[in-house]
Amino acid sequence: MAELNENHIVLVDGATAAALAQILPVLLLTLTVELRRTQLHRGLSRVLLGVFFFVFGLIETTLVLSIDGAFYPFQWFDICSALFIFGLLSILLWVALSDPRSED
Repeated sequence: MAELNENHIVLVDGATAAALAQILPVLLLTLTVELRRTQLHRGLSRVLLGVFFFVFGLIETTLVLSIDGAFYPFQWFDICSALFIFGLLSILLWVALSDPRSED
């Protein structure tokens, strides 16, 4: 009997997606820390940083969905994990753009 869902979309193999899904957030965190340390984030537009984080979130979500070897069909846990990561990236953007509190 034929399987009901024969459409499989593979963007990247599972091992590569798993490795990139682990490495890229560390690089993003490093970039965010360095932007804050050097205060380069003050010279960049908030919209530009927001677009960068959004595109990064889409790439990371795609990689998380591709860990099992296929982008589509995905497991429900994969989509929940991807949305959780996207939410954490949103919090990271909010923290990266916030100014430190003054101790007056």
